[in-house]
Amino acid sequence: MSKHDEMKKIRDELIEFRRSPLFEYRTSNGYFPVVGEGSHDAKIMFVGEAPGENEAKTGRPFCGAAGKFLTELIEGIGLKREQVYITNVVKDRPPENRDPTPEEIALYSPFLDRQVKIIQPKAIVTLGRHSMGYVMKRYDLDLELDAISKIHGKSFETVFFDDDNQPHPVTVIALYHPASALYNGGMRDTHKKDFEILKRFM
Repeated sequence: MSKHDEMKKIRDELIEFRRSPLFEYRTSNGYFPVVGEGSHDAKIMFVGEAPGENEAKTGRPFCGAAGKFLTELIEGIGLKREQVYITNVVKDRPPENRDPTPEEIALYSPFLDRQVKIIQPKAIVTLGRHSMGYVMKRYDLDLELDAISKIHGKSFETVFFDDDNQPHPVTVIALYHPASALYNGGMRDTHKKDFEILKRFM
């Protein structure tokens, strides 16, 4: 099965994901699941936490104000948004943009695990503490996990295993969620400095 077909299979499963406590909220509001977008051969994979209202209305990740800043950061290191892959741990919008619950993360994270195997990125960049917590624990970096204020902009080497149980080296990089710069303008420079670490994966 091609990467495109595998991603389409994930999308189709999410559309009918009735086991999710967010399914009824999504369908009653006419929202879409947000699978992800970008290159299926991306070297850099960005993982946010959960879609907001703009994302749920369009089915596109990071398409609001925070997404605009994320695009600016990506272009600031000489990449185009289409060259990376952008997704979230949770693929449906939680009500009122609340944080995803541990149960929701557990329910949706297997889809993210499959996306990592399909894309096989060189770097997984987590955006926000919920994404950081899930990805670092999932890829055996529990001992490195700390407050995001302490480890943002740092890289951690680990591996993931494909469907044939073959190991693939991957670097996990923890970054603040780009929305933080919308509430605190001083964070913009922190984001730009942290993004410099991604240049080595281009």
